[in-house]
Amino acid sequence: MGVEKDKSDTSIIMDDDEFNRSMEPILSEKGKVYAATADRDPHDINAHLKVGFEDVIAEPLSSHSFDRVWIGSHAAFELVKFLFYRVLTTLLAVPMAFLLGLLFGLLSCIRIWIVMPVLQSFLMLLPSVQVVWRIKCSSSPKIKTFFCPPAHFSPYAFFFCKWR
Repeated sequence: MGVEKDKSDTSIIMDDDEFNRSMEPILSEKGKVYAATADRDPHDINAHLKVGFEDVIAEPLSSHSFDRVWIGSHAAFELVKFLFYRVLTTLLAVPMAFLLGLLFGLLSCIRIWIVMPVLQSFLMLLPSVQVVWRIKCSSSPKIKTFFCPPAHFSPYAFFFCKWR
């Protein structure tokens, strides 16, 4: 029977259907409800392109233009940026997507069917070449001094020689 020091959390429990019905606007049957667009850049690949008017044009405190000029230039900047982007994407988006699809498909095909088989073949043959190269290095002093690294070198310096 004293003063309670703990704050209790309160919450309102509502069914999802009741909550959604109460929040939806009343529309006729012909009206359409559009879902919010998904984030088209979820990994922020183009974060550096989020440029606003204040990022490009800034007036110091000592020199200000008229407020109507500032507001008009801001509106013109945003409108031209928006319209120019829309026009360019309308003209270039589908052809560029087609060309980039071809390019990445070609690169994937080359990597899957040419590069990786050649690389795996090379890695399969490498132990045999390594044995032959080690025999050459141990038998010839000239090759040993010029092409076989000493034991303290990095293993990536010459990957054909085994360390002694």
